[in-house]
Amino acid sequence: MTSRTSTESLVELAAEAYVYGYPLVFDVSMISASMHQGFGSLPPTPFNRFGHSTKLATPDAHFVSVNNDTVYSIAQVDLSGGPVLLHVPDTAGAYYVLQFVDVWSNNFAYLGKRATGTGEGDWLIVPPGWAGTAPDKVRGVIAAPTAVISVVGRHACDGPEDMPRVHALQQRLTLTPLDTATHRTGLPAPDPDVPEELRFFEQLRVWMAAFPPAGPDQDHQEHFQPLGLLEEGLSPYVNPDPALTEGLAAGKARVEAASNPPADGNRPPGAWEINPHLFDYNLDHFGVGTIDSPQWKIADRQASYLVRAATARTALWGNHGYEAVYAHTFTDSDGKQLNGSRSYTLRFEQPPPVESFWSVTMYDTPDYYLVANPAGRYSLGDRTPGLVHGEDGSLTVVIQREQPGDPAEAANWLPAPKGDFRPMIRLYTPGQSVLDGTYRLPPIVARG
Repeated sequence: MTSRTSTESLVELAAEAYVYGYPLVFDVSMISASMHQGFGSLPPTPFNRFGHSTKLATPDAHFVSVNNDTVYSIAQVDLSGGPVLLHVPDTAGAYYVLQFVDVWSNNFAYLGKRATGTGEGDWLIVPPGWAGTAPDKVRGVIAAPTAVISVVGRHACDGPEDMPRVHALQQRLTLTPLDTATHRTGLPAPDPDVPEELRFFEQLRVWMAAFPPAGPDQDHQEHFQPLGLLEEGLSPYVNPDPALTEGLAAGKARVEAASNPPADGNRPPGAWEINPHLFDYNLDHFGVGTIDSPQWKIADRQASYLVRAATARTALWGNHGYEAVYAHTFTDSDGKQLNGSRSYTLRFEQPPPVESFWSVTMYDTPDYYLVANPAGRYSLGDRTPGLVHGEDGSLTVVIQREQPGDPAEAANWLPAPKGDFRPMIRLYTPGQSVLDGTYRLPPIVARG
């Protein structure tokens, strides 16, 4: 490969390829983990079946920024054998969302309270290029951009006592292939002889060929040819090229830097990073429940690749801003890193403007996993029982390692870990003031 271009060019090209391909490799790896290991209370589940959480997420769910507000029902769907029929039960007005994600991490369709209502119905999920006829009484067709997709379901759950209701809904959420004939498993295996340091590029080569992206992205892939990413058959990565490993390290550094960018000098210290357009990198596929408008698309396709990679790194399978908005912060109102050695308050003068509900969840760094604590409380929000509000209607959340001695503070306590942490606020079906940026979340303030 080095005979075709300079080492410096290969390093740069490999770094670009890492940024471009990270969402695909990470997403397919998570699909495989979902099928073979499961996540927390989500059991390992084969293709075309839902795996259901039996409880709200806990720290044993090793998934980046997993939420603790809703109960997950996740299906990995293989459409290589043809369309799959999805049945959705009536939730009687309760919030839920089914989010459809292709293997490049693009959200391309939504069902649920915001998008399609809460009534019962059947939907047909079809593979790329399908030109058949949908069965009678199907509410609609969901056209998948890739032959394997993820359906990420979230049912609002108000705590353990609400689980029987959610569990009954989960059991009525089903997938049925129209053609039950045997077909391939959907995830082609990379060459096992490729050394670990180049495994990423081998995964990218194999999965890029198996799951082609949209036309403009396919055109972009052509300039990765000097790396061997477009080669078919035997892997070109059995003998490592130092330029590729150097480029891979550079690409990783870019994704990490974009995942935790330096503070914006124009923002006050401790201001929350809130971006309703974090998931706007899908530029090509807009199905049921999505909004196909320039407002919800990143204008620069090249720039969208880094946004997509950083978003996959920190919030894989998150929703578009019009479904839910995510805000996070690493620092307090003095601009200092949040750390469990200190005590903090987060005071809401008024509830955040949402049509559904809101929460604040605690995560460690750098993994962004839920934080284990003796109280078993991982998030707090408007559905948390027993919160103590001020006479003026305000709510002061107390964030610290140890449970406060004052009963009112203990009721409003969000446990923190020993070291650095990054909380996240979720606003489900956010109001217009959140989407247009006129609403400001209050900063976290250190005490003492």
